[in-house]
Amino acid sequence: MTFENEHTFQKFVLSKEEEFFHEQYEHAIRDVKTEFGRQYALIIGSKKIKTNSNFTHISPLDSRITLGYFPKSRLEDTRDAIKAARSSFKIWSKYDYKKRIEICRATGDMLSRRKFELAAWLSYENGKNRYEAIGDIDEAIDFIRYYCKNMEVNEGFSTLTNSAYKTETSRSVMKPYGVWAVIAPFNFPAAIMIGMSTGALVTGNTIVLKPASNAPIIAYKFAKVMQDAGLPSGALNLITGPGAQFGQEIARNQDVAGVVFTGSLKAGYEIFKRFNRVKPRPIITELGGKNPAIVTESADLDQAVQGICNAAFGYSGQKCSACSKVYVHRIIKMEFIEKLVKKIKSLRLGNPLQVSTFVGPLINLTAYRNYQRYMKLASRDGKVLVGNCINKTDDLKYGFYVEPTIVDGLPEGHKLLTEELFLPILCLVEYGSFENALSSCNTSKYGLTAGIYTRKKEEIEIFFERLETGVLYANRAVSATTGAMVGCQSFVGWKRSGTTGIGAGGPYYLTQFMQEQSQTIAE
Repeated sequence: MTFENEHTFQKFVLSKEEEFFHEQYEHAIRDVKTEFGRQYALIIGSKKIKTNSNFTHISPLDSRITLGYFPKSRLEDTRDAIKAARSSFKIWSKYDYKKRIEICRATGDMLSRRKFELAAWLSYENGKNRYEAIGDIDEAIDFIRYYCKNMEVNEGFSTLTNSAYKTETSRSVMKPYGVWAVIAPFNFPAAIMIGMSTGALVTGNTIVLKPASNAPIIAYKFAKVMQDAGLPSGALNLITGPGAQFGQEIARNQDVAGVVFTGSLKAGYEIFKRFNRVKPRPIITELGGKNPAIVTESADLDQAVQGICNAAFGYSGQKCSACSKVYVHRIIKMEFIEKLVKKIKSLRLGNPLQVSTFVGPLINLTAYRNYQRYMKLASRDGKVLVGNCINKTDDLKYGFYVEPTIVDGLPEGHKLLTEELFLPILCLVEYGSFENALSSCNTSKYGLTAGIYTRKKEEIEIFFERLETGVLYANRAVSATTGAMVGCQSFVGWKRSGTTGIGAGGPYYLTQFMQEQSQTIAE
């Protein structure tokens, strides 16, 4: 079976059925409303567990919408989930890898058939517009199918090796570790959550899944689909609620073999420190970025503006790969700013359920307040060219809507130039020499993504050679720093953006969930 990216919206456009795409999304929006306000449960082994304490899951696009009620898990719930995963590991790890692939592929097929329903939930749950929401679901399906294909091509990662003696036959076999804790972020509640979960499961591990409290519904739906596809009880256990207690338990519980985490640098480093106090254990992390783009004097400015706007303000800047600063050559800076400001003013801010919306809400009140706090710093220390505004027009007053913002003239080393903001704030930095632009990019503690716009082939070659960054793009109009496609661009963080140097959606990702065993038989 060949691997092919899902590309749902693009396929509708190419087949001239764009109207049908919108019809299906609108129909799904109407359907999911009928499920608002339901009570969800933890999934531990074969049981659905409800607790005495719940949290209310509110939609970021409108605080009047209650999507559901989720249990606040207790310490004993996390321990029971680990026990269930440990017990199931004895069964699931013994499945032939072809059977594991079959179950995971069935999951991917089911998700594909339900993609519009899931995209509608995602729009309500984390505020993505319909194009971003369907793209998130597409990427989740891509991860499943790509990892299944990778497992298949490598024959379960069992390889015949050389024989040390004529009477011996030797083989290298990759085997699962055991129970993995999967800790997922809010911004890609389908793609990243399902990608990490599938990486662990298809290789024979079992998991305890902790979705972000701002986006737990997709995780619950995924768990149910996997059960329907034939995953044995206990192979996937779902825990919801505050993360501090969960993190403490997985760190000290010796039955947890590994952790895969996507989130902030601070949280990731804390997990890394705690998890290795007991004994050395594998930790796979992606820890954010402060992603630059370079616009040279020879750049196609229309191409650069398009790519940078998409990268900086897609999903309101709430991506670890979002473009957050641009190094622009002084010769073309004013022309670039003029085009950039004009483009940003054309971006539609509003309810993400509406067909024309590009910029939706921030995820929660904390992000909303952070935007206001950073804007005070921007106004004090630099010049705000556009933005610096919260939007309370009509029903938008019930959500967390802020204007895309450009800031210029900040001093070197300023907080807005060095820290990950996770907001629709783009900072401009003027440069004179290409060497200085490259050096400035490399001063960052992060090393996730970066982009360049230039007509000079030699500058692209130097950029690729010199940048201390895991994912690089040149002259990409679709996006300067975001939009890595599974099986095409491995998504890997260098420096403090990750801990393994191996990227999700790439050919080496699965090996991180396994340990090698050498097997020799003497005749």
